[in-house]
Amino acid sequence: MPLRYRLPRRLAQLYVGLILYGLSMALIIGSALGNMPWDVLHQGASKQTGLSIGTVAAIIGAVVLLLWIPLRERPGIGTISNVVVISVAVDVFLNVLPVPEPLVVRIGYAAVGILLNGVATAAYIGAALGPGPRDGLMTGIVRRTGGSVRLIRTGIEIAVVGIGWLLGGTLGFSTAAYALFIGPLVQIFLPRLAVKGPET
Repeated sequence: MPLRYRLPRRLAQLYVGLILYGLSMALIIGSALGNMPWDVLHQGASKQTGLSIGTVAAIIGAVVLLLWIPLRERPGIGTISNVVVISVAVDVFLNVLPVPEPLVVRIGYAAVGILLNGVATAAYIGAALGPGPRDGLMTGIVRRTGGSVRLIRTGIEIAVVGIGWLLGGTLGFSTAAYALFIGPLVQIFLPRLAVKGPET
């Protein structure tokens, strides 16, 4: 069946994936053991401005989208939804999730958050309705420069982690664990969640 006839399923998968992504962010942030690379920046900017992490994430997402213009990247509904839905979801979940104190619970938050992030990332990418702003920035730079995906992504994430850490964002165990496990997790879940094209 062509992808256009699967639009309701793709939209549902997109929005479930984005909401779960916001939950995974809240769990990792709530663990206070280190954040995902971009969330080091979001948290640091939040501390400096007094804005919520979700609001900062939305602003930075919008700025990143502006960087798509010279890269000639084209956003999809998933791109815009990524900015809006994740930003709202992370603030909602940060407000309702209990703040854990025992270390074992904090480690549990981080572990579940990283696993859930792998599922959520595979879900919204698999819906094939447009990349997130940060993913599109990476692929746009790769396409325009001819650089390797690994090198470009690593360079971007080192930069945002460094800036975020200087602003007061939390860098630690979860940051390293995320960097180590997110690739394999997405690789496991993406084939199971990618919406297929015409059936054979």
